[in-house]
Amino acid sequence: MKNLRRSLLTIVTGFGLVLATACGSGNETASPSPNDGEGTGDDKSYEVQYEDAPSTVVIGTASQGGVYYIYGGGLGQLLEQKLGVTANVEVTGGPVDNIRLITNGDQDLGMITSGPGYEAINGVGSEFEDNPHDDIRVVFPMYYTPFHWWALESSGVASLDDIATQGISRTGVGPMGGTSGTYLPLIHDLLDLNVTPVYAGAGDMASQQQDGQLDVIGFAAGLPIPAVQELAAVRDINLFGIDGEQRDQVIEAFPFFTPYTIAAGTYENIDHDEIETIAQFNFGIVHKTMNIDFVYELVKAYHENNDLLVTTHSSAQEAVAEAILKNEVLPLHPGAIKYYEEIGIDLPDSVYPPEMQ
Repeated sequence: MKNLRRSLLTIVTGFGLVLATACGSGNETASPSPNDGEGTGDDKSYEVQYEDAPSTVVIGTASQGGVYYIYGGGLGQLLEQKLGVTANVEVTGGPVDNIRLITNGDQDLGMITSGPGYEAINGVGSEFEDNPHDDIRVVFPMYYTPFHWWALESSGVASLDDIATQGISRTGVGPMGGTSGTYLPLIHDLLDLNVTPVYAGAGDMASQQQDGQLDVIGFAAGLPIPAVQELAAVRDINLFGIDGEQRDQVIEAFPFFTPYTIAAGTYENIDHDEIETIAQFNFGIVHKTMNIDFVYELVKAYHENNDLLVTTHSSAQEAVAEAILKNEVLPLHPGAIKYYEEIGIDLPDSVYPPEMQ
């Protein structure tokens, strides 16, 4: 099966190159049959009209104060310096928003966590119930997004249980459409914490907390979160995660979560031990019609210039090529598959998209 798929990828990529050479411009078209790799002419469900390689891309991130926005700046530099492609980095609502924007053609490259990606592909969950967004394709891995909470020390809150015992009525959860804004309210409800979610970006929530308007905030982002660092410079805060039976309960309800340990000293200006919690992994995505050769060159440059991304944010240390295997559910783009197969990574059958099956 893998050999057949490699043959299909060679056919699809070669076809795009032939068109580009013959016409100089215009879209690439490929419609391999799911059975034998030859277009049938009457089955259009696997046909993909590939776009021309872009000269400018829009990168969808999340709110300012979180890691997505910073990471997006690094991706923009990478595109401009290594591929000569102009990049516009935009603030968005986060993964759910990015999935919709990619699907609608309003952005070219987006960042998502595994949970919203799983729900989008399968048309499940509160955001995508009976409305699959299955035109997204993964192109590269990024880093883990741990979920953790922080509270003003003066609130007396140092754990999830304390939220209930200290009578906390409002808890910041991040922007609507983001990973934390999507799943933290569900987690709080699952654990019967009885709090009202406050939706805002990481920076805005930290400002509210500094002013005493919010006692507790939960958020999900690559570590360390800049907004937490800035808040801890002016206020004493407690950091905490989720473990034990509560963690088991969450993972059973949402199997795309994984246990995660935040290392001691992750936040330089906060004295904290290891924090047990949960996490999702992050991936870059494009629309399935994105130019194959462009995606291949993007993924190649992404992994061969990881040091550039690490200087942007330390979380990029996790963006090694082998981390693409942390995804076993979401379909990859053929251009990305070409690169990973080329460097010898044995991809699972489940990540090959319908247009390659």
